[in-house]
Amino acid sequence: MSMRLPGFKGEFLWEFDIAERQLLALAEAFPAESYGWRPAETARSVSEVLVHVAAGNLLLLGITGVAAAPDLYGKLEGGTVSRMMTMIAKNDNLEKSITDNAGVTALLRRSLDAVRAAFTQAPDAELDRLDIFFGERTTVRRVYMRGLTHMHEHMGQLIAYMRAMGMPAPWPDWRESGRKIIERG
Repeated sequence: MSMRLPGFKGEFLWEFDIAERQLLALAEAFPAESYGWRPAETARSVSEVLVHVAAGNLLLLGITGVAAAPDLYGKLEGGTVSRMMTMIAKNDNLEKSITDNAGVTALLRRSLDAVRAAFTQAPDAELDRLDIFFGERTTVRRVYMRGLTHMHEHMGQLIAYMRAMGMPAPWPDWRESGRKIIERG
C-alpha cells in the first residue's frame, strides 16, 4: 500500500483515486462503437459525457489559475468569469469534436493527471486562497471538491448508460465479494 499524504490532501487524493479508477474503467468498458450512444436525443452521448468530465476538470483548474491545457484553450485573459466563459465555449466544441475512444480516453487521462499534479503541488495557502468562483466567495479547496463531485455525478450517469445498454459496471460488486467472505466464515 502506498503512503498517503496527511490531512485533507491525503483524504482528497484517496477519494480522487477511486473516481479516477472508476471513470477510466468505464471509459474503457464501453465498446468503441457505443461512444455515440445516448439514451435520448437531448442527452449527451457516452463520448460527450466523458469529454465533459475531462474538460470540466481542465475548466476548474483554469478558473483557479492553473494553465493545465494552454494548447487547447490558448492564453486565457481577464478575470475568473471571463476565463471561465472562454473555456466553456471551447469545452462545448470539444464535446462535439473528440468522439473516438482513443481521443476521449487520452483527454480524460490528461485531465485527471493535471488535477492530481496541481492539487498535490498546491501549497496549503493556495488551497485556502479566497476568490470569486461560480459567483460566490470561496476557497480554491472547494473548487477542487466541486471537481470531485462533478466526476462522481457523471460517473453515475455513465453507470446508468451501461445498465441501459445491458452491461454491468466494470468493477466487482462489493456486496457479492462480502457475501462470499461471510459464507467462507
